[in-house]
Amino acid sequence: MASDKLLEISDADFDAQVLKNSLPVLVDFWAPWCGPCKAIGPVIEQLAEEYAGKVAIAKMNVDDSPSTPGKYGIRAIPTLIMFKNGEVVDQITGAVGKPQLAALIDKAL
Repeated sequence: MASDKLLEISDADFDAQVLKNSLPVLVDFWAPWCGPCKAIGPVIEQLAEEYAGKVAIAKMNVDDSPSTPGKYGIRAIPTLIMFKNGEVVDQITGAVGKPQLAALIDKAL
């Protein structure tokens, strides 16, 4: 992983890393075989660097951790969900550009 600011999370640590985090958290639900997921990967890493200390940014591999995506009704990837105070505040599905993702984050701040 290029950015040390980007969290790799799983079903096991989702509650601790996302729902109980004092910062807003953007979670990228992805899979290694997903082309659009790979396409936005570098953007997610850039945002993790740019928003470090203000927002936590995490990636969850849906193949390795299927319970959490199921709980949130994720049917397509990439899906990015913004959490604040343990609640879903916004969501984007599909490979979108950096401006759309930055706007999603900025709304939660």
